Amino acid sequence: MKEAQQDNQNPSRGRRVRFWNPGEYFDYSLLFIVLFLVGFGLIMVYSTSSYTASLDYGDAAFFFKRQAAFSVLGIVTMLIISKVDYHILKKLTLLAFVGIAILTLAVLVIGSAGGAGGGSTRWLVIGPLRFQPSELAKMAIIMYVAFATTNQVWKLNDWKVLVKIMIPPVILTGFIAIENLSTAIICGVIIVAILFVASPKYSHFIIVGIIGCVGVALFILVVGYRGDRIDAWLNVETHPKGYQTLQALYAIGSGGVWGKGLGQSIQKMDFIPEAHNDMIFSVICEELGIVGGVCLILLFIILIWRLMLIVMNARDLYGSLLVVGVLAHVSVQVLINIAVVTNTIPNTGIPLPFISYGGTSLVFLLVEMGIVLSVARQIKIRK
Repeated sequence: MKEAQQDNQNPSRGRRVRFWNPGEYFDYSLLFIVLFLVGFGLIMVYSTSSYTASLDYGDAAFFFKRQAAFSVLGIVTMLIISKVDYHILKKLTLLAFVGIAILTLAVLVIGSAGGAGGGSTRWLVIGPLRFQPSELAKMAIIMYVAFATTNQVWKLNDWKVLVKIMIPPVILTGFIAIENLSTAIICGVIIVAILFVASPKYSHFIIVGIIGCVGVALFILVVGYRGDRIDAWLNVETHPKGYQTLQALYAIGSGGVWGKGLGQSIQKMDFIPEAHNDMIFSVICEELGIVGGVCLILLFIILIWRLMLIVMNARDLYGSLLVVGVLAHVSVQVLINIAVVTNTIPNTGIPLPFISYGGTSLVFLLVEMGIVLSVARQIKIRK
C-alpha cells in the first residue's frame, strides 16, 4: 500500500498503459481458491437441484448443466481479463457506468420477475439473454468509485469532494434499491469501503453511516413486503413467510456435526423452496455437517485474506482500490447470505458467492476475480 500511495503522490510519473498486462507475477493461490469454490459450487448445485430438476424438467442435471456452462464462460473470461492491464478500465469506466445505469432503469420499466427474487422485478430480457443488471452494477460501482477516488485522492479530507464522488453511484444504488434492497446495501458498502480506505479523515463516515441506516429504514417502511420479512424473522415459527428460513434451520440442525452425506439431504426435496439458490448453505450443512459449513467459511476467509494481501501490495492506489471494492463485495455478500440462512438477519435474496445457482452472479464474480488477478500480476516482487 505504501508503494501504491507513493505512485499516486507523483502524478507526473508517467506510465505507459499496455493492453496486455506487462507483469510477470501470477497469484496461483487465489486462482486455486476461486476454482475450488466454483467446482464445489457445481457439486452442491447438482446435489441440491437434482430432485427438483428431475420432477420439473425430466433431467436431474438440468441446473447443473446450465451452471457448468456459465462456469466455463466465467473462468475463460477471468483468465483473459487477468492478462489485460487493469488501467484500461479507466478509459471504460464512464461508458460502463452510464450503460449499466440505463439497464438498471430499464428494469424498472420493462423488467421481469424471477423466481428467487420473491416477485421483485430484477431481471432484464433482451432476446435470448436474461440477466440481472444489478449484478453488473456492483462491478460498475467498483470501477467508478476507484477511478473517481484516485483522481481526487489529495482532496478527500474535504467532505464536499466525498459527496461529489458519491452522488453518481448513490443515485444508481437508489434505483437498485427500489426492487432489490439487499443488493443496494452491498453496493452502498462497496462505495463506503473504497472511500474509507482512501480517505485520511474518518469522521465523515459516521454521518454517512447514519444517513445510510435512515435510507434503508425508509425503503423498508415504504414497501410493505419488506416489513413482513422483518415480522417473519421475529416470528419464524409462526409467520407464513418464515417457512423457507424455518426449513433451512431444520436442515442445519438435522445435519449435526458430520452431516448425512453428500446427496442425502431430505430438506432439498421441495421442503426448502429453490434450495439451489440462496439457501444452498443450509443443504451444505445438512449433507456435510457443521464441519463442512465451517470449512467453507474458512475457505472464504482465506480468499478474503488473499485479497487483503493484494490490496496492501498493489502497484498503485487505483489497483488497490479496485481490489478493495471486490473484497467488500465478496465479504459482505458471504456475511449476509450465511446470516440469512441462520436467521441472524431478516430473509433477503442474496446468493452465496461462487456456490449458489445463478449465471449472471457467477460470471461477473469471476470477471471481478480476473481484475484482481490483473492487479496482482503487476505486484513488484522483491528478490
